[in-house]
Amino acid sequence: MSQILTRSTIYAHGTAGLPLAVIGYPLAIWIPAHYAGELGLSLATVGVILMLARLTDVITDPIIGELSDRWRTPMGRRKPWLLAGVPIMMIGVYKLFIPDEQADMLYFLLWLTVFFLGSTMIALPHRAWGAELSPDYHQRSRVTAAREIFVITGLMIAAAVPMIVEIRADGGSGVGEVLSTLWRDAIGGFSGNFADKKIVDRATLTGPVLAGLAWTIIIVLPICATIVLTKVKEPAAVADEKRPTFTEGLKLVAKNGPMVRVLIIAVLVYFGESFRNAVSLFFIRDIVGVPTIGAAYFIYFLSGLAAIPFWLWLGRTVGKHRAFILTLITVASVSAANLLLDHGDYLPFFVLFTIKGFCYGGLQFLPVAMLADVVDVDRVRSGTRRAGTYFAFLGFSEKIAIAFGTGASLIIVGWLGFDAQKGVAGSTEIGVQSLRMVYCLGPVVFYGMAMKLIWNYPLTPQRHARLRRNLDRREARRAAVIDG
Repeated sequence: MSQILTRSTIYAHGTAGLPLAVIGYPLAIWIPAHYAGELGLSLATVGVILMLARLTDVITDPIIGELSDRWRTPMGRRKPWLLAGVPIMMIGVYKLFIPDEQADMLYFLLWLTVFFLGSTMIALPHRAWGAELSPDYHQRSRVTAAREIFVITGLMIAAAVPMIVEIRADGGSGVGEVLSTLWRDAIGGFSGNFADKKIVDRATLTGPVLAGLAWTIIIVLPICATIVLTKVKEPAAVADEKRPTFTEGLKLVAKNGPMVRVLIIAVLVYFGESFRNAVSLFFIRDIVGVPTIGAAYFIYFLSGLAAIPFWLWLGRTVGKHRAFILTLITVASVSAANLLLDHGDYLPFFVLFTIKGFCYGGLQFLPVAMLADVVDVDRVRSGTRRAGTYFAFLGFSEKIAIAFGTGASLIIVGWLGFDAQKGVAGSTEIGVQSLRMVYCLGPVVFYGMAMKLIWNYPLTPQRHARLRRNLDRREARRAAVIDG
């Protein structure tokens, strides 16, 4: 029988998603702009370094996933990794987000690698732990959804920091211009006059923004880690389970059809998202001309937080894979519509951006919830619990897709002539057009390929229920043997 998880346990476990989200947002949006803008590295160089640093995960992810599955400590299998990962993450954040004035390529590569190591030590065991909290299809969705609520809350905090920095820098002129233009375009008859107010150049604010984000992370991360470590129990390890070797485990993973499919889907989706995200600040700031990046993302993540119950309900009603298809169709349509935007089109941009934000939760938690079910396929075949190994594969695939999506995006627009420091005025025409194409059409291509694989996804709720009944019978027989 499945253990019913209390709401307090589900949400206590999810708190770790908050600092990890605050970390992810600046890495995708602000770090490339700062190192390529204020510190003078080329966009192409930043892209290459992001890819090189992520290649260390080829070693760290499988090792940490395997060890967190196998080790037995008085604290459990997953908790020691979170405990050790927190200080490593905090050091990496400080050095990466508040770099020395003489920071160069090697500095960026070194501290980016430390940052990635710390994030792996926290995120990978935490995800595996979440998959093991309950074997039930829908309870797993709630565990994943709770984590995503904290993720999006963290992203809202991460967006609020730049917004506060922007407001303090120009007295709110940038926010005022946006609100005035939205009101004028939507209602008519009102036009604010900001001719006498200087709006600070957003390109000069990346340093203060990253410093604010760094201290936010350094404060929040140990608090959330303490909540998880003290309030959530790990499921008891099965004493008599036989564990295959790492090589045997790889072979079983390769034979797990749903697992292979979920990995390919995740790679395509995360690549498409990061391909767009890496240049989103430049598109919003330089193409559309929105003078308050923080406010734009705050609205975006607020919409995503409000939508979590909807995606949870839809996944429960029609199945996670069908809900995921609807998410991708919506986001692809919104992305393509951005091609019609020009400088000053604040209202249509914010409408499209809010719709995209509404889909954010679906993009994030549905693939993870699908993988948690896939773990059961391996458990039926192998008779062991290897959620850590499976989430290591997902984590590694996700990180590589994000790194190469980000790197490829920055390399393309950089080589074709977009200047991160000078914006549209200092860039070539083909560089500006490449920025538009990457931001608007990149996700459409990769989402389209992913949708073909999701359409006939085999592990439906009905099939998973049969799988769980088989596992429950096996565990009952094992318990009867032990008791007898």
